[in-house]
This record gives sequence, C-alpha cells and structure tokens, in this order.
Amino acid sequence: MKIGIIGLDTSHVLAFTKLLNDPSERYHVQGGKVVIAFPGGSPNFELSMSRIDGFTRELRDSFDVEIVDSIEEVAHESDAILLESVDGTVHHEQLQKLVAFKKPVFIDKPFSLSSKVAIAMIQLAEGNQTPIMSTSALRYAENLTNVLRISDRGRVIGADCFGPMELLDKQQGFFWYGIHMIEMLFTILGQGAKSVTTITDKEHDVITGVWKDGRIGTVRGNRKGNAQFGALIHFENGTEYVDINLYQKPYYASLLEQIMDFFHDGISRVPLSETKEVIRFVEAANESSHYRKTIII
Repeated sequence: MKIGIIGLDTSHVLAFTKLLNDPSERYHVQGGKVVIAFPGGSPNFELSMSRIDGFTRELRDSFDVEIVDSIEEVAHESDAILLESVDGTVHHEQLQKLVAFKKPVFIDKPFSLSSKVAIAMIQLAEGNQTPIMSTSALRYAENLTNVLRISDRGRVIGADCFGPMELLDKQQGFFWYGIHMIEMLFTILGQGAKSVTTITDKEHDVITGVWKDGRIGTVRGNRKGNAQFGALIHFENGTEYVDINLYQKPYYASLLEQIMDFFHDGISRVPLSETKEVIRFVEAANESSHYRKTIII
C-alpha cells in the first residue's frame, strides 16, 4: 500500500515513516510504505514553521520520500493518507481537498479544535464516502490495553489519568496536550460523559468528568514536575496502576498497527461518535476552566 503524508511539522511523521519504511526497525509495521508527502505548515504558528524544513529533509534524504507541492498530488499518488498537520485548525480545510479522492484518511490529534467543526468534518467525510479515523497514540499504549483486558476484577467503575499539560495559545487550551489523557479516559470509560468541571492554576489542572451512568473520571495535567503519563483504573474488585512510560512496544507502533488495519478495511477503530464526544469534552473542559463552572455536555 502506498501511503502519503500531509503536514511535515510534527515528529510523528518521522516516527511513522521509520516504523513503516525500515524493515530493520524492531517494531516494523507491515502493510504499507510512505512514498510521497506535502510539507504544508501554518504560517501563523511558529512551532509549525520551525519544524518543516528539518522533517522534510529527513523524509526525503533518509527515506526517499517524494516531496510535492500540493495536497492533491499526495492524494492522487497514494492509496491511503496520514493527515499529520500539527495545527488542528487546518484539518477541516485539508479534509475538504481530500474527500474527492475517497481514500482512507487518518487525522492525527487534535481532530479539530471545536465540536462544531468536528461534526462538519464527520458529515463531510460520510457524505463523500471517505473513511476517516482520529485518535491519540496513548489510547493504544500497551500497558493500558493489557490492563483493560483483565476479566476477573468486575466492571470499570472509574479512572484517574495523568500526564504533562503543556498549553499553547494557538491550540486552545487542553486541545494541545490534554487530549492525550482525555483519550485515555475515554478508552477506559467509553462514551457517555454528561458534565465537565475544571480546576486550574498556573502549574496544574484537574478535569473531572461525570458519566451518565454515575461513574466519575478525572484528568490531572502537570506543567511543573512530573511529566509521566499514567492512570489508575478502578474496577469493582480492585484498582490497577498503569504506567504508560513502562512499555515493551512503543505506543506509536501500536497505533500504527491500528491505522494500517483501518487503511485496509476502511473501518475506524475509534467510533466517530466517540471522536466527536472527545472533542466536545475537551471543549467543555476549556469552557469550565475559563468560566469556572461545571459545563453540561
């Protein structure tokens, strides 16, 4: 399978290309090869523009990836597409150019920066018979998925996730890094959140979600001190600690395996209804932080 990349302003493009194109890579993912890419970039986002030249050179020189001048060229020459642009605000516009080709598109996090746009993107893709999928790699961290396979602890009754919470003005609060832990929370509890309350200060945030069935899940974000990802998963018969940093297989490799399965059958491994709810949850967490009150989803 020929894979194209759109947006060369994130380290994910190097991680994915190495895993796909280098057979000597320990966690090499089979089934496709990155052959073509469009650098893209957001002129008003310094982090985006500062990365493009270096990542473009490495893809071209180290992996022999063809670099082209348009999204359409990538779509025409690819069987499937990794939409990797680091700036979530451009994903809708880029997807509008891709749906005419009706090829599967993985859209890296954040899918969008508003629930209204997320709904529009899903409707656009469905209306044009274009399979799409979006998620954070943390959803497929090996230690997390292993704990969720435990069958002798009863049902999951709650969860507390934590990790680094860097904020960037251009990416609207928790959409930048908070989405990682929120994706973990939805992996554990599933859909059905009804309200969000955020407590925030300069160095830490705590986001509390209440689900319709009464379960409670929290996300703790740290801007000082601990930069480790992890979770406590509360079962009916005990609590399991998940250390995301202690893994055998990198979570990028685990995610890419899911993406390749999606590319081959067109079925998103994360329901789009859940992706939409994740975006609304992040949006509500931002609103709660700003207005200092509970937000009903």
